[in-house]
Amino acid sequence: MISLDTASQSPPPIDGIFRALADPTRRGVVERLNRSPASVSELAEPFEMALPSFVEHLKVLEGCGLVQSQKTGRVRTYSLSPEPLKLAENWLAEQRALWERRLDQFDAYVMSLKESEK
Repeated sequence: MISLDTASQSPPPIDGIFRALADPTRRGVVERLNRSPASVSELAEPFEMALPSFVEHLKVLEGCGLVQSQKTGRVRTYSLSPEPLKLAENWLAEQRALWERRLDQFDAYVMSLKESEK
C-alpha cells in the first residue's frame, strides 16, 4: 500500500534523467550536443520522424534538465547541461562501487573456504 505522503511527492530528478536517456532518439540528441549546440532542424536531421514528434523528445530532455534552449529570432538552439549527467554518473559510480565491494567480499570468502579445505 502506498502512503499518501509517498504518493504526493514528486519523483527524484534522477528518475526523469534515466527515463529520458532510455530512448535512443534522446540519447542521440545528447551525443550530438556533446559536440556543440545545435538548432532544432540540425538536431532533427538524422532522425526519420515528423518535426512535432521530434520536438516532443526535446521537451522531455529539457524537462529533466539535460538540455537547455535559447531562442534567437526564429531559431531555437539547444545545448547540453552537464549537471544532470553528473548526477546520473555519480549514481552509477555509487552502484558500481557497491557491487565491486560485494564481489571483493565474496571473493575473499571463497578464498577462505579454499584455504580451509587444504
